[in-house]
Amino acid sequence: MSIRWTYAFIDRPVESFAPAHAFWTAVTDTELSEFRGEQGEFVTLLPRGGADACVKAQGVGSGPGGAHLDFAVDDVPEFVEEALKRGAGPAADHGDWAVLRSPAGQFFCAVPWHGESVRPPVVRGSRLDQVCLDVPPSAYAAEVAFWSALLSGWESAPGSRPEFHVLRPPAGLPVRVLLQRVGEERPVAAHLDLACADIPATRARHEELGAAFVAEGSHWTVMRDPAGGTYCLTVRDPETGGLPAS
Repeated sequence: MSIRWTYAFIDRPVESFAPAHAFWTAVTDTELSEFRGEQGEFVTLLPRGGADACVKAQGVGSGPGGAHLDFAVDDVPEFVEEALKRGAGPAADHGDWAVLRSPAGQFFCAVPWHGESVRPPVVRGSRLDQVCLDVPPSAYAAEVAFWSALLSGWESAPGSRPEFHVLRPPAGLPVRVLLQRVGEERPVAAHLDLACADIPATRARHEELGAAFVAEGSHWTVMRDPAGGTYCLTVRDPETGGLPAS
């Protein structure tokens, strides 16, 4: 089972979908594809200059939204079968693609690979390159085990803090996975992370585009986009995704 490409999916409420995709296209220097879906709820953020897309957006009908991962594979049924063996649950079968949920309930999708191979460039010193799963303490160990087994060709290792676990994809794949053990029992969720060469400069740019500051962490800054979704600016190398040397 080979994962050929990864997508970070931005999920935002339908009523605030337009400001969401306007903000994220500006942040990532992309253009919108044609809208897809029965209600025009899906759109791809297309990079300029011939690179392949790795970010998509979806208008969701309920809840605050968040993020999820799409895995582009050669054989969707094979990937689904393997995920189910590892402990995933089925959510929806759409024929040539499928929605699944992790043991803790985080949705993710298996989609056909269409030859994507060229990673989008760094934009103004930052790159959207990570989906962080926010996992309650009771489910954290099982979730780390599930994702490490499902993404068996990826490097699975503890993160920079005890509450983090990182899954680094093989070279060339554009989106990493970070699992974060949150401090309270609540439903699993997910948010986007950007690797930033200069967080203050990136924050200023995002605020010009309508984002708002939420909180400061040890090496990250929590922001809220114009659609109300939270995300993080992190002190990581936009080229490699890794933290700077101590």
